Order: sequence, then structure tokens, then C-alpha cells
Amino acid sequence: MPPEWMEGSPRPFSKVLVANRGEIAVRILRAARESGLVGVAMYSDSDASSLHVEVADEAVRIVGDTLDQTYLNGSAIIEAAKSCEADAIHPGYGFLSERAGFAREVESSGIVWIGPPAEAIETMGDKISARRLMIDSGVPVIPGEEVPVEDGADHLGNLAISAARVGYPLLLKASAGGGGKGMRAVSEPKSLRSEYEAAAREASAAFGDGTVYVERLLRNAKHVEIQVLCDSHGKAVHLNERDCSLQRRYQKVIEEAPSPAVSGSKREEMGQAAVTAAMSVGYVGAGTVEFLLASNGDFYFLEMNTRLQVEHPVTEMTTGVDLVQKQFEVAAGLGIGFEQHEVSQNGHSIEARIYAEDPRSGFLPSTGKLSMWRQPSGPGIRVDSGVREGDEVTIDFDPMLAKLIVHAPNRGAAIRRMDAALSEFVALGVTTNIEFLRNALNHASFRDGSIDTDFLDNSDPRELDGEEYDEGTLVAIAAAAQRLGLGSARNDSGEAVDEHTGHQGDPFRTLRRTFP
Repeated sequence: MPPEWMEGSPRPFSKVLVANRGEIAVRILRAARESGLVGVAMYSDSDASSLHVEVADEAVRIVGDTLDQTYLNGSAIIEAAKSCEADAIHPGYGFLSERAGFAREVESSGIVWIGPPAEAIETMGDKISARRLMIDSGVPVIPGEEVPVEDGADHLGNLAISAARVGYPLLLKASAGGGGKGMRAVSEPKSLRSEYEAAAREASAAFGDGTVYVERLLRNAKHVEIQVLCDSHGKAVHLNERDCSLQRRYQKVIEEAPSPAVSGSKREEMGQAAVTAAMSVGYVGAGTVEFLLASNGDFYFLEMNTRLQVEHPVTEMTTGVDLVQKQFEVAAGLGIGFEQHEVSQNGHSIEARIYAEDPRSGFLPSTGKLSMWRQPSGPGIRVDSGVREGDEVTIDFDPMLAKLIVHAPNRGAAIRRMDAALSEFVALGVTTNIEFLRNALNHASFRDGSIDTDFLDNSDPRELDGEEYDEGTLVAIAAAAQRLGLGSARNDSGEAVDEHTGHQGDPFRTLRRTFP
């Protein structure tokens, strides 16, 4: 029985299978429960005891040992949905979320697809077709050229000609890709061939398509994206912008809303361009249009992500719009429910991605058992996590453990709140990027808002990482600190204060700062 808010909707549903895992599956399953829907988790043998399975109303096993057999197996997922009588599928992000073929299979099986039309996924998923459409729609694009790829053609010759016309430095980008895969920066002609071969090879491995195109590489630019929401009745709105300029090798590290580089008039200009882009492809649902914002104020279309974004919480925190709930409503055929002028911009929000990785070793993934896991809490603090204490972190899945999101009245307060929350985040058993995040957050270029997309790639990771700690020592001292009440003094406001540093917080902050 569909929940009452779905009464009169053209496409009602009552049970949602989440075709994903980790923190995003947990997020969607909890939203489903709050919406009165039954949430179903899917799992493989390697993550049968994961948090997303625990929080679900029901769970269904996908048989197999590899991703291709489980989370990337569209047919098996649809059969799993049918077996538990799920009448809707939410793909989350990653995995099959941007596979047009999977969306078509879901719809043709009679199950509601909680995502945009397959045609929109297909068009925007190919950077060349998306670029052509944006040009036709009047949305500004970065100067660039497609590289002709025809049987018997001189690919390298065509590439060199296109590169010369676009000019150096340039960027080679996989047509079918995203997430930084199949992308290579080229500063001079002599590096063109090797970088092209590397980009095409990586693109083929990741997306099954080695096609690349060439575009101008903008230095000192900001990465600004606009959240859009569209319904099936022809209405589209934007939910302001997010700044994702702090990134490493084209993968985002810290995101915030609003952008410190975007004024009210620029927000409206970019927002309208994003809405135009979405409507040009017949978009329905929640999506993100990404732009590069040049230092002179010009902005250019990068791509459209036809799914929920990892960083969607900062938009939710500053607008008050639950994007997953809106995805449910739009998929059921309901309208957006508000007008553009009703979209608010309340305070400032920052998100940091907590990874099991070692910044000192080229950010290689770290594995192990989470022997201690303590999430920060308090006013304006949200943690979207897919793990809990005792879980095994393996190489089978993405190394992101959690997303830490804070909200405060202004950017300065949000930075301070994020720093304090990171300092209280305890993850023992694996190496994490927490100290790296704190140092990046506290860098002068981030604090004054001048950071650009090249910052981390031009920095020495060792300068942004903290001291190395002996885990056995930390665990022993942490236990002793808790027993003895170290760091539990109170200030005049009754807030916990670290006796060694004078900072608010708990004993773990003292441990990280004083025990090498």
C-alpha cells in the first residue's frame, strides 16, 4: 500500500529496492522509512553483515563473488526486486546509476525507476553528445574539439591537429566517463601521444569506450556545480550551487555550499544555465550540472551528472530540501511542490569525505578491522556513514567510510565546526585521511576562499598530512583517558574543554595532538 503522500500519483509504489551499498544505501533506506515506504537492501556474500543490510526493512541476496556478478549485474538486480515484490528501484550513485540500458530494463520490467529517463542518461553520459547539445541550447562550453575516430583514420594525426587548434595546456577527457577516469592534462605537444594512450586505455577499462575529446585546460578555475530538480510536468528549478574546487586528480575531497566565489547575480545566471541544460534533455528527477568558473567570472559547462551526487547533503543543509524524498515524489509522478523564488539559502555547509586511505603513500586504500569508530555529534553536525565499529574494510569496495557534514550561520563558523568535528572523529584499525582533511581545511588558501582546482595536485601531500600515530598506544591511552576523565573539564558555558590544549572536545583530540 503506497503511503498517503502518494495518493493520486500517476505511478504509486510502496517498496523500494536500493541497488547500492555503503553510506548512500543507508541514506536512501532511512529516507524510504521516513517516507512510509518499505526499504529493501541488496547484498553480496562479502558484505552480508554490512550496516545497510542492518538498517533495511528487508534484504535480498545477490549471488556472486565479483561486482560484475552482483552490484553491476542489472538482470540479477531486477530479478531480486521481483522476488521481494519491490515495485521501485533507486540506484544511488556509482554502480549502475548512470547506465541507460539498466534504466530501460527496469522500466520495461514494470518497476518504477527512481531516476531520470534513459534518454537523458544516454545523452548526458556521452561528453561529446552533451557538448553538442549545450552548444545548440546556448549554454557556454569550454573551447575544445572532438577527435575524429574512424576506421583507417590517422588518430594521432587528428589528435595533434585538434590539440593545436585548441591550444596548450589542454585536457584529454574520456567521452563516456566521469570521476576523473580517462582524464589527462597535457602541457606541451611532446607529451600528447603518451597521455592520449594512457587516457584511452583507462577509459576503455573503466567505461568500455576509449573515445576522448580535447578541451582547453583552464588554470586557476573554480569547480562550481548547480543542483537541479525537475518533474514530469515540465517544471524545473535549481537549488543553488556547491563549490567542489578542493579536489585531487579530478576527484572531490571537500565540498561546500554556497561557493565563496559566487555572488547572488552569478548564482542566478549559472542556475538558469543549469535549468536550460536539464530541460534541453527532458530531464526528470534530481541532477547536477557542473561548471568551471574562470577567474574573470566566465563559466563553462563541464558535464551533467544524471544521478544523486555524493555531496548532495550540503545542498540539503542550506536549502532545507530533502533530495531523496523529492526523488521519490517525482518518480511517483508528483510535482516539485515549490517555486524557484521559494528556494532559500540558509547559512553555510561543508562536507568532508572520510576515506580509508594513506595520503603518505599516494592515497593508496587502507584495509583492516575498524577496532574503534567514534563519530562526532552536536548541533549542526551530520554523519552519513556506511560502517560501524568492528566492520572489516576490504579492497572489494570503494574506500570511502563516511561523509562528515556541518552547517553553521556563516562560512567561518562552518570551517571551525568542521575542524572541531574532524578532531573528534576516531577511526582506528585503518589509515584514514582525517588529518589530511584538517590540514587542507586550515590552509590559508581554503580559509580565504581563493583555492582552485589545481591546489591539491600542486601541493606536497606530506605537507598536508598529520603525524603518524601508533595505534596500540592510542587505544591504550584512549581507554585510560576515558576511565580517568582526561580532557573533560568544562568552560563557563558548560562545554567540554581539552585540558592540554584548551580546545572544546573529547580526550581523543588530546591523544592525536600529543602522542606521536
